Amino acid sequence: MGVVLRSLMMVITMALCLTSVANATQGTATFYTPPYVPSSCYGYQHNGVMIAAASDVIWGKRAACGRRYRVRCLGPTNKRGVPRPCKGGSVVVKIVDYCPPGCAGTIDLSKQAFAQIANSDAGKIQIEYTQKYNSQLLLYLSSTGFEALQDHGGLLAQRLTIMIDLGMSSALIRVETLPVKRAMSM
Repeated sequence: MGVVLRSLMMVITMALCLTSVANATQGTATFYTPPYVPSSCYGYQHNGVMIAAASDVIWGKRAACGRRYRVRCLGPTNKRGVPRPCKGGSVVVKIVDYCPPGCAGTIDLSKQAFAQIANSDAGKIQIEYTQKYNSQLLLYLSSTGFEALQDHGGLLAQRLTIMIDLGMSSALIRVETLPVKRAMSM
């Protein structure tokens, strides 16, 4: 098999290895009102209004900071509330804060984000949420192999290294999950 064809197959393999499949998860959403700073993830840095606080379900000891989620309203949480709170569509929010134990929802949306998908009078809604990957895939090629780095927009990145020894007809494959600052500096 030619070197070019092998190289192409390796790039395709790397892309497949680093691709994540997102599945929608159901939960509940509430909302909180300004001020939105300070936040657990960014202190006094303003991140706009399409933001959210993560409950323990997705917080992951701050790993959720910076992640983006697509959130869609599915319906009311009880029969006594607003009967049809959903407005249709979805909203993408960035996790900037932590919703501590006792938080009433899986995700606590900013008031503006909540209002995009549901009537605010509902207060709490059933939702479907999916992590949205704004991935960056960086490929480094050399005469002895490939290195790919994928940043999902959070605090961690994945790095795949493939080293090829054509003389020995062997390859070394290594996959690492690293903090973004460390991964980007390598």
